[in-house]
Amino acid sequence: MLNSEKIGNEFYQNLGKLFYAVAMADNNVRPVEIKRLRKYVRQHWLDIDEIEDEFHTDAAYQIEIVFDWLNGEEKDGEEYFKEFKEFYKEHPEKFTEPIKKLVVETAESIAKSFAGKNRSEMLAISKLKQLFNH
Repeated sequence: MLNSEKIGNEFYQNLGKLFYAVAMADNNVRPVEIKRLRKYVRQHWLDIDEIEDEFHTDAAYQIEIVFDWLNGEEKDGEEYFKEFKEFYKEHPEKFTEPIKKLVVETAESIAKSFAGKNRSEMLAISKLKQLFNH
């Protein structure tokens, strides 16, 4: 696997961690949040690039795979936000302005999918926006 493909897969895996952290901010990932994530992956993330994973599947599906795996583990999302933050700082070139905008839009959509954004989810999105503006 080429290094650029490896980083591309890590990019999507870290987005899965971030979106899980947003959904888990209130300590509960709801089915409607999972459904919203899947919709965004299919409608927006699959068209970002041509990177495939080792199974020759669009690497954007790594977002769902990682999200689902973390959801099965039912762990605190804060650690995964930190991991996303570290990846972002190591690979800022992967986060163009349109990508940042789509990341925030996806996170907000997940947060709003169940009875609007709650305080915990708003805080997670605020931290994301703060990270992107530095």
